[in-house]
Amino acid sequence: MSLSLVVYCSPLKNSLDYIAAPFIIVAMIERPIYTALWQELAAEKAMVFMAGPRQAGKTTLAKSIAGEFANRVYFNWDVVTDRRMLREDPYFFESVERVDDSPPIVVFDEIHKHRRWKNYLKGAYDRCAEGFRFLVTGSGRLEAGRRAGDSLAGRYALFHLWPLTLAELGGRRARLEDFLADPLGIVQDGDGSAREAWRRLARFSGFPEPYSVGKERSYRRWSRDYHAQLIRGDIRDLTGITAIDDVETLFAMLPERVGSLLSIPNLASDLETSYNTIKNWLAALERFYLIFRLQPWTAKVARATRKARKIYLFDYAGIENPGARFENMVALELFRAVSSWNDFGHGPFGLHFVRDREKREIDFLLTHRRKPLLLVEAKSAEMQADASLLRFQQQLEVPAVQLVEDGERFVRPGGGGQQLLIAPAQLWLPRLP
Repeated sequence: MSLSLVVYCSPLKNSLDYIAAPFIIVAMIERPIYTALWQELAAEKAMVFMAGPRQAGKTTLAKSIAGEFANRVYFNWDVVTDRRMLREDPYFFESVERVDDSPPIVVFDEIHKHRRWKNYLKGAYDRCAEGFRFLVTGSGRLEAGRRAGDSLAGRYALFHLWPLTLAELGGRRARLEDFLADPLGIVQDGDGSAREAWRRLARFSGFPEPYSVGKERSYRRWSRDYHAQLIRGDIRDLTGITAIDDVETLFAMLPERVGSLLSIPNLASDLETSYNTIKNWLAALERFYLIFRLQPWTAKVARATRKARKIYLFDYAGIENPGARFENMVALELFRAVSSWNDFGHGPFGLHFVRDREKREIDFLLTHRRKPLLLVEAKSAEMQADASLLRFQQQLEVPAVQLVEDGERFVRPGGGGQQLLIAPAQLWLPRLP
């Protein structure tokens, strides 16, 4: 058996030793939110999918999980010798030399690039589910297996791993039950660690490599190469899109549109192509985790905006406008929370924005069981309650929090039935479950 397939998974801390804040080191190695998701899902299913952006830490987490097993096999589709072994012997992992009688874990990394990956995994599951555990990672949309009638339906559970967020780094998350009971709860930060982590995220994004290196030039090189790899590599090879130069141009236009209503007709006009082409390109960018989009919430909102969407980036540190970058950071914190809650089976939770035809808008609305749960507005430094926030809070009858980037204290204005909080983002967000 190729040595590349059998790995000993140590804590993998060499590349992380130079990070200053101790709680950041622990969070980056252990990724406690996602380890808990794996443990819960693996107790129910022999095959678990871990999906998420490239370089968000899936391989590191997968190896860390495998390190808890006495018998383990790691397969990487991007390694030529590994691909050859699979073609020569599709069930190569059955011949692994075992340390004891416990079930082995098989990690399939980036297996979705295999042209018939779903059929292959179906065969592996049907043949070996009783004696093996499977962890499948991929940066493409592994949710494809959920389509009705698909060969993998019912054979796996899926969770998502996202770039680092303040809630994960801070280690002060509330229980979901407590958050739902009091979403305006306050988190104190006496040592300033959350503030430092927030500043670091703003400069280098939440992707582990640039975040840990912590250098502006390193981040810019990483970001350039990362986007090129996804667009000129994964998207070109796996979608059949040929106008890759235009897709790159489209993606380069998106940072200045973060937080605004996205007009596909305007983009089509700027790129001199069709509406449907832009729509398909945006879907590809979303599929490969370069962007995520939010839909408007319309129930109980008079004259609500209904069709337009807002767009955000997973790699937000390159957004030049500070207000838009701040809003994007808050968006990803909330997006991660909603995704994790749904992956745990606590949902359905949703994330939307609210806007009416008079252009009054609130950045975010968390929903639970298709009912409004919490309004969230992102402001750079405004300590006065936003008029639109008060208006939509009254219409939707839910608590509201106005997050400010430069604030130092919590304020509870007298309006809004005491269900309104103005809070520094770096102190309130670490509480997100």
